[in-house]
Amino acid sequence: IAAIVSLSTISGAALAEVKVGIILGFTGPIETLTPAMRDSAKLAFKEASDSGKLLGGESVQVLIGDSTCVDSDAAVAAAEILVNDGAAAIMGADCSGVTGAIATNVAVPNGIAMVSPSATSPGLTTIADNGLFFRTAPSDAKGGQVLAQIALDRGLSSVAVTYTNNDYGKGLADVFEASFTSGGGTVTAVASHEDGKADYSSEVGVLGSAGGDALVVIGYLDQGGKGMIEAALDSGSFDLFVLSDGMIGQSIADAIGSDLNGSFGSMPGTDSDGSAKFAEISGDIDPTAPYAGESYDAAALIVLAMQAGGSADRMSVVSNIKKVANAPGEKILPGELAKGLSILATGGDIDYQGATDVELSTFGDAAGSFKELEVKGGKFEMIQIRN
Repeated sequence: IAAIVSLSTISGAALAEVKVGIILGFTGPIETLTPAMRDSAKLAFKEASDSGKLLGGESVQVLIGDSTCVDSDAAVAAAEILVNDGAAAIMGADCSGVTGAIATNVAVPNGIAMVSPSATSPGLTTIADNGLFFRTAPSDAKGGQVLAQIALDRGLSSVAVTYTNNDYGKGLADVFEASFTSGGGTVTAVASHEDGKADYSSEVGVLGSAGGDALVVIGYLDQGGKGMIEAALDSGSFDLFVLSDGMIGQSIADAIGSDLNGSFGSMPGTDSDGSAKFAEISGDIDPTAPYAGESYDAAALIVLAMQAGGSADRMSVVSNIKKVANAPGEKILPGELAKGLSILATGGDIDYQGATDVELSTFGDAAGSFKELEVKGGKFEMIQIRN
């Protein structure tokens, strides 16, 4: 009987698990980016589970939802399923519009934390989220300034701007225009574009007539942003492009080919001990993929917050995310989650640095730095880090 009880206890411990949701746009305009983001988050969850130290030996069961990136109704419905299935927290969403919709309609009513690796709209800083929304990617309030400075530093004196017609696109375009103009540049024209169109010649015609040294494309690499570049090249209106973070990924370099060489842009990222450690443990995941490091960090914050509060209770997770993300405490890098979990289990403090030098503001925003990238020989190459 004792042996049976012992065996039953071991089996029960092995099966104990907490549920966490991942919601990203597995269909839609950034679908080529999200597999690496998902896998990076799952890597952190697996690391915590395999350590045997999470909440006394529990493991993480990952629940997956599709945000679509652009359909708020579908994103909210997918997030509601995750919550109804018992998710203690949500890693995601990705695009700013759907992220805001989920925060308002799902996170707040259910008191559940969201940690987005890639929603960058400035409007999310002050969204009425009851302190439930966090992000490991910095806001476009900083990203637009950085992108404008890169363009100015490269000698561009005039640019036309196109942006995808949503919260992300409009917010980043506004910051870029203000920063580029205040730096002495001229914005010749600004025009939105819709995703999902077969022909962008009319939009490019308006911008081409205004002219400029380059076309700034703020959009999505698998949708309208790509269409705008193709139309600009076909018409001869522009041959140099300044690319927002949503436009950066190998799929667009492959689609456009050599005509994209020389174009440049920026995306959140860093060159640090943490990023190097993430590269070491990433396995089959490309550690330089857009928002891969931010996704690992978002997942890591969730499990570390659970440990800090000693519970997978939703509000306990919410109340401990900033505690584990910021000083004081022992610095924790990728691959060191077991160490962090052990320190927290004994009442100690940690300062999770992660892959992206995590530091969260009062509003739950990441301070963040940015990679300046240029397309050379059909691939994005990092030029330098911008702060």
